[in-house]
Amino acid sequence: MLHIHNRYCTETFDAAGNLASFRIHVPADFNFAYDIIDEIGAVEPERKAMIWRNPEGEEHDLTFADFARLSNKAANFFLSRGIGRGDKVMVILRRHYSFWVTALALHKIGAVVIPATFMLKEHDVLYRIKAAGVKAIVTTTVGTITEIIDRACEELAAPPLRFLMNGAQYDIPSSTGTDYDTNLTGAALSGEEGLFAATCARPGWIDYNAGVRAASQTLGRIPTHVDDPMLIYFTSGTSGEPKMALHGHDYAAAHLTTAKWWHGVDPEGVHMTIADTGWAKCTWGKFYGQWFMEGCQLVYDFDRFHGNEILHLIETFHITTFCCPPTMWRMLSREDVDSYDFSSIQRFTTAGEALPPDQFEFWLEHTGHPIYEGFGQTESPVIVANMIGCTPRPGSMGRPMPFGNIKLLREDLTECDTGEEGEICIKCDPKPAGIIHEYFHEPEKTADVFRGGWYHTGDVAYADEAGYFYYCGRNDDLIKSSGYRISPFEVESALNHHAKVRECAVTGVPDPLRGFVVKATIVLEPGIEATDELTRELQTWTKQQTAPYKFPRIIEYVDQLPKTFSGKIQRARIRKKDNA
Repeated sequence: MLHIHNRYCTETFDAAGNLASFRIHVPADFNFAYDIIDEIGAVEPERKAMIWRNPEGEEHDLTFADFARLSNKAANFFLSRGIGRGDKVMVILRRHYSFWVTALALHKIGAVVIPATFMLKEHDVLYRIKAAGVKAIVTTTVGTITEIIDRACEELAAPPLRFLMNGAQYDIPSSTGTDYDTNLTGAALSGEEGLFAATCARPGWIDYNAGVRAASQTLGRIPTHVDDPMLIYFTSGTSGEPKMALHGHDYAAAHLTTAKWWHGVDPEGVHMTIADTGWAKCTWGKFYGQWFMEGCQLVYDFDRFHGNEILHLIETFHITTFCCPPTMWRMLSREDVDSYDFSSIQRFTTAGEALPPDQFEFWLEHTGHPIYEGFGQTESPVIVANMIGCTPRPGSMGRPMPFGNIKLLREDLTECDTGEEGEICIKCDPKPAGIIHEYFHEPEKTADVFRGGWYHTGDVAYADEAGYFYYCGRNDDLIKSSGYRISPFEVESALNHHAKVRECAVTGVPDPLRGFVVKATIVLEPGIEATDELTRELQTWTKQQTAPYKFPRIIEYVDQLPKTFSGKIQRARIRKKDNA
């Protein structure tokens, strides 16, 4: 092991041995692909970087040297097609191993990676192409995303270059009009010969696998600057068109805190994060920080989530650190958890939404491991977390990470008292590594989020006497009723703890007397009937679990909740419907 991360950070510790400060320092020409992946690949070429599997039986174990070599080939292929420094490239590759190769290649040539989900619709694709000025798209044959992209491009006078990778997964409906060898699936693609093996042909598209395989693996270092644009994420906003969060090359280094001090990645272990490559959680949990720590990660390229498959992988591959969002923790808890072996596990983590206390308690009881919650955004690395050395408290997302000055502030930018709700803000004088450079092409929104010398997250929390933060919700989600400020999460946590509730969303409904009243929109467990008696039962239950004034005066039962592509509940859509 090189301990390569020590070159790029300075750590100090308190008397108890816990992390007291963490500072990232990278040189002006820092580039993750060259300085981390290529370096590890050159010195320890056999160090395993990824165990890649899919449900169809395809298996690949890739080393750091493999990623160094393959990303050189992909970089040369892009260069041969006119893609270079500053060009915006949208990448829609699910969890294919090619995503990591592609992103590293684009880093090497100074292009800007725009990860996107395969669940986009035509108007989503068109908006992203126009808003970001996309020059090229790299996508997969799996599913129907190629058809969607083609329809979007028909509306453009100068559509972007389109690269098509044969994903070779035939239990998922594939796009029509594509010519490929259907024998290349599962075990036929395994082994060294299988990497980028399956070719395909589609009118208007460039065969990505063939191009990568034919390209040279020799690439001289192309100069880039740490402040160059490296990555743009379209944020999954709860209303309106998403913003474009632009990061520089320092973003990769900033996730050292994520992997080392929150995930607790073991360089000799195996880490697994459940996330599609279209979301920022991928770069949080299965890319930069984990490879900074020289660790191996397991990637499972599934189409639909099946809890038993994930639990089997934990057992089979001796996963040491595991992270997934609260919704998936709840889905996993519905499996026969006690029949699986968790002896390899060192640490469980979660983020994306607040973790309900009942899930914390369930996993601690059944595995002996607490779930260490963390909080951050598409615009940042982890900001608040139950770090290594912390004793987690149920319902708390932990303490501020010691990479900067992180406070709970009132609207006048004064600091909140213990127990007082305030906005999570980060002092930006100087701006810590990993916080967005800007919202691309939106100077007014950029100025607003950085007002007063602070980065404003828009998320509200309160702190206890020990400095642990407790999430309340987005600024727009908090309910003001009869003079009280009510956190939707607290009411949701109480309701989700009820055996008949599958999931719920809590919002405020305008009321002439109270200003707003609390409403719960509820999805019931299968087989449970929505009745007036059940409504009274749930209201009484909530009064017993929280302060009585927080109970939902209105309850609506629905088959499903509106959610963003990344699975977050869209409370704004519920409010809009109620106010229509």
